Amino acid sequence: MASRFRSVFSTTPKLHCCSNRVTTAEASGAGISGDSMEEDVAGDGSRTPLSAVADAFERLLAEMETEGCGFIRLKPFCEACSLVSVLFGCLGIAFKFAELEYAAKVHSLADASKRYKTLESILDYDVKNDTVKTAGSLSRNLRRVRQGLHLIKDIFQNFMSSEYNSLRDAASTAYAKVCAPYHTWAVRTAVCAGMYALPTRNQLLERLNENDVSAEKEMRRYISASQPIIEYIDKLYLSRNITLDW
Repeated sequence: MASRFRSVFSTTPKLHCCSNRVTTAEASGAGISGDSMEEDVAGDGSRTPLSAVADAFERLLAEMETEGCGFIRLKPFCEACSLVSVLFGCLGIAFKFAELEYAAKVHSLADASKRYKTLESILDYDVKNDTVKTAGSLSRNLRRVRQGLHLIKDIFQNFMSSEYNSLRDAASTAYAKVCAPYHTWAVRTAVCAGMYALPTRNQLLERLNENDVSAEKEMRRYISASQPIIEYIDKLYLSRNITLDW
């Protein structure tokens, strides 16, 4: 079993989360490219992975709130989500499974943005064709991407809480809540083993090019911007009588 997981983990492109900038190459594994991504990452050289993610989700939330009907366009959603892959990369092998799955799902949604304008249109198509929960469907992929956003949000919340003494405690608790109920025993076992290889708090801050103060600021920005988006995605499913327990 261990060799099988090592084989899977070794296929993921390396993400350079120690750079003080996030580049288009780092997000390309999620299928994002183009001028809009250049605007996200090509700043004055001081943009860190955390600040790039926070900026992207704040823009996405602002657009959603500006639109009268509050819908989310698929292309900018994928552009924002692609940057989160870098954060998974900084967590190391324990979350390599999440990085692999998450990046693949974002890539599929990015390809679909050529045909579908909004998140709503994806769900409406799958509802019409009774393929919402079908393996590989865009609605299923969206559900998994939403799970990834939630996982990072909860890790950040735990990371800043005095209740948790280490990144391992913070990440283990977040994983148990957000992902473990939907993973097989084999995946849960591999993740549990990988938790012992997580970086320390200081190592993570170094990889993210942040200090305690700047990291907390950017993490709170991401939490505040991503929470309404996560809730909105959940409401899309519930409004179509689709349960969230899958």
